[in-house]
Formats: sequence, C-alpha cells, structure tokens
Amino acid sequence: MLSKAVGGPETLVVDEIADPTPGAGQLLVAVKACAVNYPDVLIIEDKYQFKPPRPFAPGGEIAGVVEAVGEGVTDWKPGDRVIAVPGSGGMVEKIVIPAASAFRLPEGRSFTEGSALLLTYATTIHALVDRGHLKEGETLLVLGAAGGVGLAAVELGKAFGARVVAAVSSEEKAEAVRAAGADEVVVYGRGPFDKDQSKALADEFKAAIGPNGADVIYDPVGGDYCEPALRAIAWEGRYLVVGFPAGIPRLPLNLTLLKSCDVCGVFWGAFAARDPKANQAHVARLFRLWETGQIAPKVTGTYPLEKGGDAIAQMAARKVIGKVVVTIGD
Repeated sequence: MLSKAVGGPETLVVDEIADPTPGAGQLLVAVKACAVNYPDVLIIEDKYQFKPPRPFAPGGEIAGVVEAVGEGVTDWKPGDRVIAVPGSGGMVEKIVIPAASAFRLPEGRSFTEGSALLLTYATTIHALVDRGHLKEGETLLVLGAAGGVGLAAVELGKAFGARVVAAVSSEEKAEAVRAAGADEVVVYGRGPFDKDQSKALADEFKAAIGPNGADVIYDPVGGDYCEPALRAIAWEGRYLVVGFPAGIPRLPLNLTLLKSCDVCGVFWGAFAARDPKANQAHVARLFRLWETGQIAPKVTGTYPLEKGGDAIAQMAARKVIGKVVVTIGD
C-alpha cells in the first residue's frame, strides 16, 4: 500500500516493490499486522513532522516474523515473533527495521493485538510517568478517551491508582471508556465552539472532576477542547499536549499563570530515540501490565492490505474506538 502522491486515503495504491535486504544491525520482518494511528492520516498528506520520500507505505507500527538478520545481529533469529514502531512503511509484506528498536511479541499474543500495543501505550506511559508525574490518588482528565491513546490513558491511569475522568464525543464511546475503567464520563459535542459553548464545556469538565480540578490533563485532541479543559485544571496541574486531530489550539497563557500549571509536550518518538534504555524499561512495564490484564489493546476492526486506505479513512473521520489493524499475509 503506497503513497505516490500527496493526498488522502483515496490516493493510496497497491503495487509490487522489490523485497528489502537487511543491512548491518537490521532485521528483515515478514509483516503480519500493521496498526493504524492518526499520524498515518497526516503523513500521506505531508502534514506530519516527518515526510518520507515517495513512494512510501504508511503504517507506523507492526507485528510480524523475523525472516533474516543483518550483520552483527546476535539476539534475533529467523522465526522470532517481533513488534516494532518503524514510524512509517508498515503496510507492506516485508520491511527492514533496526534490531535495536524491536521487541519480542509475548507468547500467546496475536499479531493483531501485538501490532496495536506499542505506539499508543508507550506514548501514554511516557506521558503520564515522565511528563505528567501522575501520582496515586490524583485525578486524570483524558480527552478523546475512546481513541487508541485515549483508552491507553484510561487503563494506565487506573493501573497507576488515579481517578480517571474520560471525555468522549458519543454515548457509544462512553460505553467503551466505562468498560476500560473510567470513573466519570463527559460526553461533549463536536467543535468548533463559540464563547458560550466553550464556557459550558469547561463547566461540564469542572462538574465531573470536582472542585479541586484535574491534576493531569491528557490531550490527544487539541482544537477548541483545549481551553475548556485547561480551565478545569488543578493548582500546579500538568497539561499534556499529545496531538491535534481537532486542530492546533491557541492557548490563553493567562490561565497557566492563574493555576500555576505546567504545559508539557509529549513526543514519544524523540524520547525513545534519545533515551532507549528508559523506553525499554517502560515497555517492560507495559508487558507486565498486559500479562496481568491491567491493559489490553482494543482492536475494533481489521482490514486486508488492499483496504488499508479504508482503515486510514476511518481514522481520519474520528470514528474509530480503540484501534483498527491492517492484516497482511496468512
């Protein structure tokens, strides 16, 4: 599934390309599943922070089987099951990835669920632990809580002992976040909001959160939802900036002064590259939480490779609860 021209999911085409060969320190992986994330919507439109040279395949996280190893690789062998976040290029039958960035898919876990773990949960554990410093007993407000990173934040927030208030855009999504453990749910309308609507949403957040405000706000949505959420933050709260499917907001900085709060950017990919040992420790913790059932990737739809564009279109329309996955091969 290739992007040969700038545009939406309808511009993607299925084509034959030569099999790649692993170089030094690399793995050749037969891809079995590729999860879809919001960056896939942006990257094919040249709106993401990284712009791969065309033609390229979308698909930022994969699960598959090692077919061959490059020179110097000693801890992987053909037949090993693997998950990884290449960033792009995953909607293919075969891909080359750095061995250092790969993780073993635990026994008993399917390729489909394995492909849906790393990007959302690793982003979220980095956000809540390293950037938000979430503590047991604190209140966490999660915007866009029924999406992939949103559900990860609900589950991890509960696993870390927080009270979780989840904000979603429909009753169907409200059911999903309640099932994931949310303590309170706010169902909001679709923006853009005028001044009165923005104030009303802030009041809804405050009513659900309580008088002390949210200690940590996890925002993978942006747009007109940012200011109402910020108005509901606690004294010395931490506002985590994760993504902008609703648009890049203009933050009223006077609110940060009044609440003495922090606004923290969350860029997991750069963190993982800069501090791989810390990232590996987070992933090991995620595997333990996965094993004990405290987290579980929610895959609500699968698509064959030739329908990969349809999966990205669903993500672009913000209709996905949890994750959708493109399955490849047998």
